[in-house]
Amino acid sequence: MNDNNIAVGLDIGTTKIVAIVGQRNDHGKLVILGMGRAKSLGVHRGVVNNITQTIDSIKKAINEAEKAANYKITDVTVGIAGQHIRSLQHSDYISRPNFEDVIDDTDIEKLKEQVHKLVMLPGEEIVHVLPQEYKVDSQSEIIEPRGFHGSRLEANFHVVVGQISLIRNIARCVKEAGLNLVGITLEPLASSDAVLSQEEKEAGVALIDVGGGTTDIAVFKDNIIRHTAVIPFGGNVITDDIKSGCSIIERQAEILKVKYGSAWPSENKEIEVISIPGLHGRDPKEITVKKLSQIIHARVEEIISLAYMELKNYGCEEQKKKLIAGIVMTGGGSKLKHLRQLTEYTTGMDIRIGYCNEHLAGGQPEELASPEYATAIGLLMTGLKNLDLKKNKIQQEPKNIKNPEAIAESPNEKNSPNNTLNIDQKNLNEEKKKNKDKKKSIFASFQEKFIKYINDTE
Repeated sequence: MNDNNIAVGLDIGTTKIVAIVGQRNDHGKLVILGMGRAKSLGVHRGVVNNITQTIDSIKKAINEAEKAANYKITDVTVGIAGQHIRSLQHSDYISRPNFEDVIDDTDIEKLKEQVHKLVMLPGEEIVHVLPQEYKVDSQSEIIEPRGFHGSRLEANFHVVVGQISLIRNIARCVKEAGLNLVGITLEPLASSDAVLSQEEKEAGVALIDVGGGTTDIAVFKDNIIRHTAVIPFGGNVITDDIKSGCSIIERQAEILKVKYGSAWPSENKEIEVISIPGLHGRDPKEITVKKLSQIIHARVEEIISLAYMELKNYGCEEQKKKLIAGIVMTGGGSKLKHLRQLTEYTTGMDIRIGYCNEHLAGGQPEELASPEYATAIGLLMTGLKNLDLKKNKIQQEPKNIKNPEAIAESPNEKNSPNNTLNIDQKNLNEEKKKNKDKKKSIFASFQEKFIKYINDTE
């Protein structure tokens, strides 16, 4: 087991904290070495509201994962979500002094840095700057601008913004748990990596991740992220409604939701009755399955309507922005009975439940493919991508020459025509290599700066 090829995804959710340790096999599939899970006690709607409890929960999940994987965890990739996350579209441009020079990473970085200087609301910080399409002079809809000639480089960006104090709280919990935060990403983007195919992203698809505290949305079209949103309602709100409607405790409400719950009341008959044990010798309570479904239906319909409103805000009803692949639902809340049918009825779009099977190697526990682990699997995939980028960067760095005298040119060779050609070829190769070294992931580059910013402000 090569420790350099192992990454850890840490999903700090509202209902659970999951740590997954894994690596890729020779076929590029994920081999899960170990998983740890703990009840999340200090997180509400994706936001840390109790530092001590969250640290304890992280430690429990990490310890369990370490035992299962027989591996000491030090570095983790973490997801962020919560109702404080918002997104916006922004266009910006730079003027280039010499249009004859080809556009390279320096120009793209300069344009990105300009976007990072946008003035946000007090206490907010830009989390992601995701380029969509570029425009060079009069030529538009360019996906890869490197190598083009032009005097003006313009781009449309999808900008994700969050409250820096709340993001810093997550970073602090990770640090206090004895871990290094090496990667941070928006949770719906991580989930989309785990459950969406390239064909779906190309055709147009909406990911709806129904978690415990929030419902996260990410819209893709032409392989480009077009819209993200976080709705401050999830599976826990449904549990609270059952708890209030049936006058029972939370644990009983959760059992009812998971075991007997349905989002479609007409499927249940009035005569089907569930008996709930009373507290401290009190008589048991009875509730019909139909009434339970009606309570669930009312809240689920609200969540779906809010999610559909976000898709309309993107423009899914326009012919050009139509989501041909429909909706993929994932997250623990997506396991609710008849949720797919209700969403299909409400939106009129094709629906499927997102599982992680496609990325997992054979022989893995079936439980890991469950929608509730989509975010954690996606974070693991992000961690492995960052490892690959780091390794490629190291490999591309020029090696020091220990014996320069050994390859010194003789006076006769120095001026020979063949040698001049060799020197020119060498310079050309070095220039190519230099340009290749510059090609670093835009997301990884910003991620490093963002993590540094969080650490510096702690």
